[in-house]
Amino acid sequence: MVMRPKFEPLAKLATDGNGLTAYLVMWGLFTAVMFIGTLRLNRALQVVFASLAVLFFLLAWGDFTHAAPAFRHFTGYEGIFCGFSAVYAGLAQILSELYGRTVLPLGPVKK
Repeated sequence: MVMRPKFEPLAKLATDGNGLTAYLVMWGLFTAVMFIGTLRLNRALQVVFASLAVLFFLLAWGDFTHAAPAFRHFTGYEGIFCGFSAVYAGLAQILSELYGRTVLPLGPVKK
């Protein structure tokens, strides 16, 4: 685990080595469900939530298998892509609201 509490009553709450993996998998599942919710919104949010779900699962896999540095670097690049896509989606939504028109396209979904 990343951190073990020093305070004795809390030390019993510490997990074994797979605690972080389970934590990341649960966030991956939650993000995958949120991705399903974006299927009726716009493509930008779909990219954000899909890449975030993939990121959580890659992080969990890397932690569980103690993956090679190359895999961890790849996961880091995927995280950078996810972050940039989130920045783009947020900026596009703010600018569209601010100017009352599409400044950066979000990729609307046809209903």
